[in-house]
Amino acid sequence: MDEFNNTDTDSDYTSFWRDWFISSRGNEYFCEIDEEYLTDRFNLTGLNTEVQYYQYALDMVTDLFDLDADEDLREQIEKSARHLYGLVHARYIVTTRGLAKMVHSPQRSLQVEKYKNADFGKCPRVMCEQHPLLPMGQSDIPGQKPVKLYCAKCEDIYNPKSSRHAAVDGAYFGSSFHNVLFQVYPDLIPDKSRQRYEPRVFGFRVHACAALARWQDRKQEELLDRLRELDMESPFIEDREGDEDEDELEEDDEEEEEEEDEGGDSIMKDESMPVA
Repeated sequence: MDEFNNTDTDSDYTSFWRDWFISSRGNEYFCEIDEEYLTDRFNLTGLNTEVQYYQYALDMVTDLFDLDADEDLREQIEKSARHLYGLVHARYIVTTRGLAKMVHSPQRSLQVEKYKNADFGKCPRVMCEQHPLLPMGQSDIPGQKPVKLYCAKCEDIYNPKSSRHAAVDGAYFGSSFHNVLFQVYPDLIPDKSRQRYEPRVFGFRVHACAALARWQDRKQEELLDRLRELDMESPFIEDREGDEDEDELEEDDEEEEEEEDEGGDSIMKDESMPVA
């Protein structure tokens, strides 16, 4: 898998390499890494064995590259610089500063809600009502899986619409980023919806789908039982308990009606019996 599908040339560079990289088409999912983070060797531990021309690539990312290299070598170093930036990016976005940059996007003097404005895209699922998505990786190993988009409402993943975004390595965002973000920003966790589409024919549920729905409900019940055992809070548990309370009330009402009917029948029988 190619690290980036980027055809921009040196003539497109701005004064800083990172500014050029972030502004390049296809790199809209990335945030800018602080220079302090890039220059701290501790944050780069182990990357020297994963990136070819590591030192030259790091110099290019930090705007210190001054090697008079031929075109082929410079192209290889540029490719390594993009790969290095992606690997460091996966580490950076799970830090406090990195998470803030993925949630907020600096524009002039304002802080625009990057996530809430759906800069990464909107969920295509109808019942999620265009809930904003987050980039994520299915693997932390480079070259395994391209970047995907995660919806926190339906808790499913989707392919990016743009082919440029679909060519980005998922390892540059990592498999933990979206989970860490919602732990740090719990107010961004959406209300879970148990609404599910049920295919029907002339008002009757399709049998195969109905069986699948029952299987999903059973699995959900098993998960809720595990959450209760662990004393973990979940909006699903509250919804389920509310539904169970309503069902119990309905059952109690039905039982009372049956008892009243039985009582009436017994009175009628007593009245029909002859007096001794």
